[in-house]
Amino acid sequence: MKIFKPLTSLFALILTGCVGNMNPTGGNSSPDYPYFVTTEPMIVKKINVPKGTVLTYDEHFFVSGKQDHKMSEQRLTNIKLPEGQTINWGGVPVYEINKFFNSEMRGYSVYADFSKLSDAKKTRFSELWQSCSNDLGITIRNEEDWSFNKDNIADVESCSVLYQRYFKDDAKQQGFLNEMLAELRKVNSK
Repeated sequence: MKIFKPLTSLFALILTGCVGNMNPTGGNSSPDYPYFVTTEPMIVKKINVPKGTVLTYDEHFFVSGKQDHKMSEQRLTNIKLPEGQTINWGGVPVYEINKFFNSEMRGYSVYADFSKLSDAKKTRFSELWQSCSNDLGITIRNEEDWSFNKDNIADVESCSVLYQRYFKDDAKQQGFLNEMLAELRKVNSK
């Protein structure tokens, strides 16, 4: 009996620690996702990214924090360009791309820096995008391609929280997203 009580206390302590680690709001600790900082320009998910781009991957057993090599693109969840740098995505300067958190959805969110978009380069697509926010949700056919490949883009899923495909019965939201998709299709990707 003397051993039982300390073991029960130890088990309770371990269980409490585990529950805190599973807290979706972060609790006492948050996961240290593996990431790699590119040491030279390279192609990632069919996108040319500059040196210094941070590539973040899914949580992985025994692998966390900064890595000394690029990991499998199948595990990639985020591309974040170096501070102040952007890539051209549909004629819009983009600084970050995040894979959708919901694993049942194929796609990603693209984050624009409209301060780097000159008036001469604006299109109806970029104006619609800017009118609702800097983040745009895109569903895709092939998860290996996050570039502005119109053949791979299935739909505009969302523009910020203001317009969401999820709200199928909201004609205003659906109409706006339909117009965005139509304008996206008109963008000259060269």
